[in-house]
Amino acid sequence: MQEVQQILKARNLRSTQSRKEILTYLLSNKYAVAHADVEKTLSELDRVTIYRTLSTFMEKGIIHQVSDDTGATKYAVCSHQCDSLGHHDEHVHFKCVKCEQIQCIDTVEIPDIDLPEGFRPLYSNYLIYGVCKEC
Repeated sequence: MQEVQQILKARNLRSTQSRKEILTYLLSNKYAVAHADVEKTLSELDRVTIYRTLSTFMEKGIIHQVSDDTGATKYAVCSHQCDSLGHHDEHVHFKCVKCEQIQCIDTVEIPDIDLPEGFRPLYSNYLIYGVCKEC
């Protein structure tokens, strides 16, 4: 719980009960989780509170979005280099074809891609499919 308090304080966020519960849940998962996963696990919190909290955490650089091939949006905790000025965690995500969990692979960065003149990238999403070490 100390880590949760430190993260919220470092991002100048009030330490509300819902923020603490949601952040604790996100930190306890080694996989990216969907809004529905948070809602199911923390059933005492309403959908709007969860949505607003996840949005705030994204704005403050605490979590980032992970999109997969189904179009579903999931959320994972950012590395410590992200902040409210921007996300700086251009890394690979790995989706297991057996358990369908998505993990951040922070040790593998997305390579720089030279785009044709006139194209300006905003963000990258690099998703690798395979079998995770648990499966």
